[in-house]
Amino acid sequence: MKEKNQIYKCPVCGYLLSEISSEIPDHCPGCLSGIHETDAEGEVCGGMLEPVGIWVKGDESFEIIQRCRLCGEMTSVEMTEKDSRIKVLSIASKPLSSPPFPVERLEELTRIMGGSGELPK
Repeated sequence: MKEKNQIYKCPVCGYLLSEISSEIPDHCPGCLSGIHETDAEGEVCGGMLEPVGIWVKGDESFEIIQRCRLCGEMTSVEMTEKDSRIKVLSIASKPLSSPPFPVERLEELTRIMGGSGELPK
């Protein structure tokens, strides 16, 4: 959270926090996006961080995995009680409904990675 005394408005979805707070969130509770202020080298970036996954940590806490649209760097931020549970579930289930590889080429990809390439029917 960043220290400010203003109303938060998300630059991605327009979500407004209803109360004035002394802390501005590091990500939007509505769409889970954020602004990538500095990259790993400490350089100013300014790209949009989009949510790409949910990390369930060993201590049963949750973090939102984000990727910068501008530089591609990945970061994670702690989930808060204000985060949209519907959006969290949507992001968490995305790999199941839309895997990062073509499902119809699964046997071929298995062979490429050193497997037999044959799946049980």
